[in-house]
Amino acid sequence: MSDQSKSKRYRIGYALSPKKIKTFILPSLLNHASQRRVDLVPIDPGIPLLEQGPYDCVVHKLYDPDWTHQLQQFAAQNPNVPVIDSPEPIARIHDRVSMLEVVTRLNADCEDDKVEAPKQILVSDSETLWNAMETMELGFPVIAKPLEANGSANSHQLCLVFDEEGLRSLPTPIVLQGFVNHGGVVFKVYVAGSHARCVKRKSLPDFTEETIKMKSLKGCLSFSQISNMNSSNYNEHDDGFGGELDLERVKMPSESFVSKVAEAMRKELGLNLINFDMIRDAKDGNRYLVIDINYFPGYAKMPSFESVLTDFLLSVVEK
Repeated sequence: MSDQSKSKRYRIGYALSPKKIKTFILPSLLNHASQRRVDLVPIDPGIPLLEQGPYDCVVHKLYDPDWTHQLQQFAAQNPNVPVIDSPEPIARIHDRVSMLEVVTRLNADCEDDKVEAPKQILVSDSETLWNAMETMELGFPVIAKPLEANGSANSHQLCLVFDEEGLRSLPTPIVLQGFVNHGGVVFKVYVAGSHARCVKRKSLPDFTEETIKMKSLKGCLSFSQISNMNSSNYNEHDDGFGGELDLERVKMPSESFVSKVAEAMRKELGLNLINFDMIRDAKDGNRYLVIDINYFPGYAKMPSFESVLTDFLLSVVEK
């Protein structure tokens, strides 16, 4: 790095929704970035992008068609200014079918551990729900997810279906995804360029025929309903956790494995700012399944997010 680049300050324009600004553009991030010569500058979506700036890089999470057109114009006239990220690959992970297709194409040499996508199928017609279950050899309980994963309120309406009655109550189109017992833990991997951090969080509990009968679980229950249940009544693992899950005792996937999967995911998707959720099969400790991928996630939930994001932005503008 030259002496000039060591003293240069970089202007990073950001175009985000008010809600995203509130949760991401925090004083801690602004201060940390500023100390390292990175100035985060708001972009006004109401003013043509070409009339604003100059910027050394643009980051965004807006999905308006007009904004996409503005980005394309900006990129055409400013080919040396990185845009994080391109709208086209972002759109692919807004569809829950194409989202996980990428997992089947990952080329990650992970030695003993393996990463897969769960069985899933898109059902467009309520008449074919049961046939779809049989085609994919899916059993109950099964996860039902809206097709769109665009951050809207409807896209978060996920539920667990326990029987045929619950299946018949589902609106279509709907994505049915096989439920895999995973010890009640999800590993959330935050990716910012070549940087990857993994954290563990509580997830849905394991379900057996016995627990389903004991709790008289029927029909279709939303994830929030399940989360609000008294976990000690049904979250009885055979791994020694007993009732309430102790996250501290849960083994993390190796850093090497996380890094390899994150890098392969980033390259295959063509995106820099993502997070993906992984679960570990309760029956096979070396089998991981990617169950969800999000663009530009809530990085503030990640430890030391200020330094990770600043490191990433510097790596982009100092190339």
